[in-house]
Amino acid sequence: MRHILAVASIALALAIGGSPLALAAGPETSDSQPDRTVLPITPEPFKGNIERTAKNSTPDFPKALEAPEGAPNVLLILTDDVGFGASSTFGGPIQTPTLQRLADNGLRYNMFHTTALCSPTRAALITGRNHHSVASGVITEFATGYPGYNSLVPKGAGSVGEVLKENGYNTSWFGKMHNVPDWMSSQAGPFDLWPSGLGFEYFYGFLGGDSDQWHPALYENTTPIEPYLGKSDYILDHDLADKAVAWMRMQHALAPSKPWLLYYATGTAHAPHHAPKEWIEKYKGQFDQGWDKVREETLARQIKLGIVPPNTQLTKRPEEIPAWDSLSADQKRLYSRMMEVYAGALSYADNQIGRLLSAVEESGQLDNTLVIFIMGDNGASAEGTLQGTTNEVATAGNGVTESLPFLLSMIDELGGPLAYNHYPVGWAHAMDAPMQWTKQVASHFGGTRNGLVISWPARIKDDGGLRSQFAHVIDIVPTIYEAAGISPPTMMDGVEQKPLDGTSLLYTFDGATAPTRHSTQYFELVGNRGIYKDGWMANTTPLRLPWVTIGEEPDPNNFKWELYNIDEDFSQAKDLAAKYPDKLKELQAAFDAEAKKYNVYPLDSSFASRADPSIRPSLTRGRTEFNYYPGMIRIPEGSAPDFKNKSWTVAAEISIPTGGASGILATIGGRFGGWALLLQDSKPEFVYALSNQPQHKFRIASDQAIPPGNHVVRVKFDYDGGGIGKGATGTLLVDEKQVAQGKIPQTIGVRFSLDETFDVGEDTGTPVSEDYASEMPHAFTGTLKRLAVVLEPENLSEAEKASMREELAKALMAVQ
Repeated sequence: MRHILAVASIALALAIGGSPLALAAGPETSDSQPDRTVLPITPEPFKGNIERTAKNSTPDFPKALEAPEGAPNVLLILTDDVGFGASSTFGGPIQTPTLQRLADNGLRYNMFHTTALCSPTRAALITGRNHHSVASGVITEFATGYPGYNSLVPKGAGSVGEVLKENGYNTSWFGKMHNVPDWMSSQAGPFDLWPSGLGFEYFYGFLGGDSDQWHPALYENTTPIEPYLGKSDYILDHDLADKAVAWMRMQHALAPSKPWLLYYATGTAHAPHHAPKEWIEKYKGQFDQGWDKVREETLARQIKLGIVPPNTQLTKRPEEIPAWDSLSADQKRLYSRMMEVYAGALSYADNQIGRLLSAVEESGQLDNTLVIFIMGDNGASAEGTLQGTTNEVATAGNGVTESLPFLLSMIDELGGPLAYNHYPVGWAHAMDAPMQWTKQVASHFGGTRNGLVISWPARIKDDGGLRSQFAHVIDIVPTIYEAAGISPPTMMDGVEQKPLDGTSLLYTFDGATAPTRHSTQYFELVGNRGIYKDGWMANTTPLRLPWVTIGEEPDPNNFKWELYNIDEDFSQAKDLAAKYPDKLKELQAAFDAEAKKYNVYPLDSSFASRADPSIRPSLTRGRTEFNYYPGMIRIPEGSAPDFKNKSWTVAAEISIPTGGASGILATIGGRFGGWALLLQDSKPEFVYALSNQPQHKFRIASDQAIPPGNHVVRVKFDYDGGGIGKGATGTLLVDEKQVAQGKIPQTIGVRFSLDETFDVGEDTGTPVSEDYASEMPHAFTGTLKRLAVVLEPENLSEAEKASMREELAKALMAVQ
């Protein structure tokens, strides 16, 4: 855009007979304000004088881009999977002193809403537009080929990072992203939808939906990094706070008059629920009373604190969630511990955020820092099944079951690196008290209502105040722009910008009783839908339980509708649909209008079936043969060969030195689901993990060491067929001679992992087998010359498949 403007200026000057230099010294005065509605801002014209020599000329540097005078720093904080009734600041049982500290010096909002799911909320948050309007109607891993759902955030919906950067801010992003399309998350890019492509000058975090706190798959800008290696006490939340503090201090030291945007999006408290053991122990015994009693205690505190109206009713527990008193002693002991782990994780994350806040205060910047702390990107998650889990992806995504004895055997590992744990549904429901339902359920406030605190000492004077105006996550960007004195751009980088959908909340800062300005808001997520309009809420009744992620895909036309008067019914407890049928029809028509306006259609109530990477664009689409080399690591599953539900071969051309060799040749996934081809003391092995359970670990190994020299080690994976996740036979070959074979009765059918990757020559993240856990990343100590992958086309006959295998064998042997 800048080049276009420069060329146009020169052309105009020549056309009128002047010189480009003369035109550059235009009439604009230094007192004039730049036009911030078109970004990038046009630089001021040259005001010096140019003669033939420098001695007779007058220099003039272009004026540096500056933010509007008095523009505040912006600290935007977002936690993950935290319900309205979780934090102590909003009456919950989990201590959040940092959030409370901000609330005591700012405002609490008790009618703030999100979209009910990760990616949609995050896309809406950074753009100020409704989630379907920015192609984020569902998480990126479930994207489908429709404008509201393809996960390709349009350039006409510029992010707050880009807008503030072009208005004189430094910008950064720490923690979770979850808005990069599944097929664009590899080192091949493109990177325009990564944080660095969205205007955030520095990124330190992860791209996926969740992250192992002990072994995170992190990026620094676009470079994969493994900061946990060699650090036995590493945990992500502490690392994020360290990096955020360091970045903020650097900006202030180098450019103290320049404001900054720091977006801090911890992955806590999304599963896996990980925390230092001492933080978990702080909650020992505090949830022994069970989820039903905790809900009652939470509502009582909320009423006492004035967080909810005195007449607020505690909504009924869905009959599908067991009563706490119906559980066995073992179940109560296990489930209480799972909740203690969750509470410890959230408190620890709050503590680390407190370190960042203290650093801002110590630097003298807190007074003019707008802090926006959203406690949760949706309601609490019910994706941990009715009994909880030690392996979220296996149970929610791949249909693996866990027995109560197995879960009890893992009770002391919960929260640590050997578990990818998630609490039971009953706790999710309790953390959303007093509302109904949970994450995924956009029709009800249990899925969408989250606590919000805003602090800005220089501007907000009603310290400790409560605000009850209806608000939504799309209101955050307009709030930031108004606070900074910035008009939303109408044009950015040559692309016309969509109008913002949200409403600034600045009107509430001095107006505790000001009428709500955000008068209409639709909700939709996987078929669950609703609409708020002028104090009323019409919404559907869920037909798929949020913890039933596989198999049930109800017809969106079959959903029943409910109706609530939100002005009188804070928790959606009294359904008035039968009493006011005309009001219900009015709101249903309003939803249809909003749905058409914002790309909500077509409705789709499916869930885990959309996790299959093969339904989206892919770098591997149509390819059956791949070549990789040592050092090619951290290749996301969506950009790797699809090893699921088909036969395939992986062959490694290696050289073993005198003395032997060990290490990884290729692997995908890790401890909680994946496979690895490796050598241990020169003996080839193939290990397959359906889950982290001992009976789901399959090892096919030779007891004969491969002699020094050049060899080809190959694993042949013959899939049984007949559907997804069926069995397979694994065969190990050395120089095309079979050395081991074994049966794998069940395989991963949907997704190996949400955060682990395909690696060649070493294993990042967690090990597939504990046999080499102490040697991670277990890099191959011989020479790996090349790794070949061949996927067998499913429409080939057996004779064609046999011929293809024979050709591959000949080719591999010829390489030697």
